[in-house]
Amino acid sequence: MQFENLTALYHYLDEQVAQDVSADELFAGSYLRGFISLASSEYGDESQALSQQLADNISEKLQAARTELNPQDRQIVQDYWLHLQQAFSA
Repeated sequence: MQFENLTALYHYLDEQVAQDVSADELFAGSYLRGFISLASSEYGDESQALSQQLADNISEKLQAARTELNPQDRQIVQDYWLHLQQAFSA
């Protein structure tokens, strides 16, 4: 999975609503979108590339907020984040 930039990643996450994805994927995607937006605001606009530095920042923010979710939801988000991280380059 590769995305040209942050806008393309947002489009991918937004399009899940129109596709036949599970409720868990919808939840994880929308939850992560907030953290991605928060972290990316520190690095530039939505045309920025998906860097490893950005991915690390998102991971740190997720770790800091880990108590917001119950263990099951936290695992769903973590698994989905591991999947999305493949789109971030070194």
